[in-house]
Amino acid sequence: MFDARDFLRTKRNRQSHEPAAVREFVAAYLSRNVHDYQVSAWLMAAFLNGLDAAETDALTQALLHSGRVFDWTALGRPAADKHSTGGVGDKISLMLAPLVAACGVLVPMVSGRGLGHTGGTLDKLEAIPGFQTTLSPDAMRGQLDRLGVVMVGQGPDLAPADGLFYALRDVTSTVEFEPFIVSSIVSKKIAEGAQALVYDVKCGSGAFMKTRESARSLATRLVSTSRSLGAKAAALITDMNWPLGGAVGNALEVREACATLHGKGPADTRALTLDLAAVMLRLAGAEPDDAAGRARAERVLDSGAAWAKFLEIVAAQGGDPKSLEKPERLHPAPIITMVPAPRDGVVAGCDCFALGELVVGIGGGRRAKEDDIDPRVGLVVLRQPGDRVKAGEPLAELHLSGPDGGAVERAVECFTVADVGTKRPEIVLERIG
Repeated sequence: MFDARDFLRTKRNRQSHEPAAVREFVAAYLSRNVHDYQVSAWLMAAFLNGLDAAETDALTQALLHSGRVFDWTALGRPAADKHSTGGVGDKISLMLAPLVAACGVLVPMVSGRGLGHTGGTLDKLEAIPGFQTTLSPDAMRGQLDRLGVVMVGQGPDLAPADGLFYALRDVTSTVEFEPFIVSSIVSKKIAEGAQALVYDVKCGSGAFMKTRESARSLATRLVSTSRSLGAKAAALITDMNWPLGGAVGNALEVREACATLHGKGPADTRALTLDLAAVMLRLAGAEPDDAAGRARAERVLDSGAAWAKFLEIVAAQGGDPKSLEKPERLHPAPIITMVPAPRDGVVAGCDCFALGELVVGIGGGRRAKEDDIDPRVGLVVLRQPGDRVKAGEPLAELHLSGPDGGAVERAVECFTVADVGTKRPEIVLERIG
């Protein structure tokens, strides 16, 4: 029998676990030979006293092998995926998955729902009428073989220990701990069968990692842990001090993704999609370097092949492709009102966290997991940093499900208009791997 008391004593005393002991601990918890209160005690001890790289790798391995690990090598093509740490207006997966698949690389994309002030890929996909984000393993394999891409949520047999650990992390205030974040993300990504992984680690007011230093630390550890488990990996550190693209809100972001797949979207969403595609293609071995990968991705995007692939995904997963023929008609909001500039001046900044919370507050996200999401609501940013505006001119367009007397005022407070301002920095701040 596994001695949980001895295991807890090791970390309580600020000592390092042997990797085998970490794996035994997770296995004992899954078999219910370790209790929730003992795992909770360990989570706090690890949070306070730290986990080194070997312990983190062992925890990731244990979570990974707690359930089914998919292997797509029999399909004869390399498999790659992307993970974003979450941002405001981040709809990149909607364009990236079909684009990379149209370039000939398998994309077994397993995504999540909105978390806090950030949106989730599954919620955006479900804004498309009929779209199903749950598929059986056999259905996933069949669709990957036919289309080269699948976009689903995490099934119950994919890293199940991670779900159990996360539930306890949530109630013990140990979520914001880098080794736990890394092991949770990497275990799920490798379990889905991806052989090449690119991480989009965001930093700034709208990100969970507020500083570039903390983002760099997380990105470095994600890459090294992924490589320790045999996957090829790289990371981009990207700016999240301004919403990504213009649209924030589920149906609005689907509309913007459609525009980008047609070559008409905002410059930043197109650029980041191409940058991430380039790295995925390079890691998967489809292109020799990022420059060649970006050039290929750009050709495929501009040819319309990525848009055609997106429509194939929608149809294959039960969605209605006709609903996207005129995306502007997708879930229109009954009330659309402008967010006015409070004064003459230059657009100098945006509190992305507050803006994300605003969208959650008007129904575009969840306060509790049982909450329903209204796909109609959201906000479209109409200005960029450095733009000059006059008092009363629109900064953004607010989409509401009904009268909300304070929403416009809250939206105004998200933006800073000053006497001077600077242009937005490059969206990719740093590359790792």
